[in-house]
Amino acid sequence: MPEILVVDDEPGIRELMREILEEEGYEVRMAENGARARAALDDKNPDLILLDIWMPDVDGVTLLKEWRSQGRLTMPVVMMSGHGTVHTAVEATRLGAFDYLEKPISYKQLLETVKKALASRQAKPTTSGTLEELGSGEAVKRLAQRLGLAAGAGLPMLLVAEAGTGEEVVARFLTPPDAPFVRIDEAAELANRPTDILARAKGGLVFVPDLGGLTVMQQRGLTLLVARRGEFAARVVTVSREDPARALAEGRLTQELHELLAHAVVDLPPLRDRREDIPGLAARALEAACVRLRQPPLKFTDAAMSRLAEHDWPGNLSELDALAARLALEDGSGPIDLAATDAVLPAKVGKEKTGVDLMLHLPLKDARDAFEKAYLEALLGECDWGMSRAADRAGLDRTNLYRKVKQLGIEAPGKDKA
Repeated sequence: MPEILVVDDEPGIRELMREILEEEGYEVRMAENGARARAALDDKNPDLILLDIWMPDVDGVTLLKEWRSQGRLTMPVVMMSGHGTVHTAVEATRLGAFDYLEKPISYKQLLETVKKALASRQAKPTTSGTLEELGSGEAVKRLAQRLGLAAGAGLPMLLVAEAGTGEEVVARFLTPPDAPFVRIDEAAELANRPTDILARAKGGLVFVPDLGGLTVMQQRGLTLLVARRGEFAARVVTVSREDPARALAEGRLTQELHELLAHAVVDLPPLRDRREDIPGLAARALEAACVRLRQPPLKFTDAAMSRLAEHDWPGNLSELDALAARLALEDGSGPIDLAATDAVLPAKVGKEKTGVDLMLHLPLKDARDAFEKAYLEALLGECDWGMSRAADRAGLDRTNLYRKVKQLGIEAPGKDKA
């Protein structure tokens, strides 16, 4: 059943409302002042808040304004007051309150307003479409659940992802239906015009695809954008190629921005960690490539599909799409067999597959990330994971090599060697 948070400093009113609402089957939590209301919201998002305006520590309008600025008004709020004015009612509605009730509140009026408020919440989907473009396995289902919870809480979201794992697919999934989607490709906008970005994204979502590439000034602009998102009812999603805690510790991420983003960090699983999705995704990618390139429909043989499922896909979905496009242009109208698949898959280096052959078909940024990771893994392997020797061979100083290894998520087999 829906849960309702009743915030009122008068014990008698709180108890009466709880009796009425519980009798109707609702779950009820109570808070006697603003401080307890904040704590209750931090603990768990209710489905509805009944919020008194006049309280000893902080008034309800101030709380409403605070929650709105933090992007936390993901549930309807009904304001209550025994000393109401038209101005107060208008101001509360302007700030995002669903309705305004003047005390004493009748039994019938309370239940009707609660019913309407809860119905309004159920009528507004928080996400658009599905994540089918990423697959349909258990990992994607768990991802969808996590994304839905974070979106429902109104939190800014940080996706930690390798290149090509479907970051924009996730961001578009998190965009409310029929709402604007604003992708920030020119990071200078963040430093110069963060409020203009929010105005364009009002009611929708701002997508920042490269947190690691932002300067300090651009991070400050993003910090302002995240802090003010509630005023424009906008969501904010950004992407990092590394653990944000590591970026903070090494001085590449500001403390203020880290604190704002740390509450909803979501890891996107790479393709090699969800191999059950590869056959379906490969078939779909090949079908789409044939349509796009105006080629006859093609299919993979079972042996070819098994080979694809064994590949590690360092470029993830981008690499898979590139392979499908290349195979769609090959001569022949029959099924794509193992020999044809092996001919375009990268050669093995020891036990690892580099993906270099396909990198020419990837977007530049995805190709650079995939190449650097494959190059450094191969080089470190040759140097028996000796950082000094590898740094000399790569023409890097040791500190920069360490930073690159951490940023790209490269790990030594077994225990690390110095």
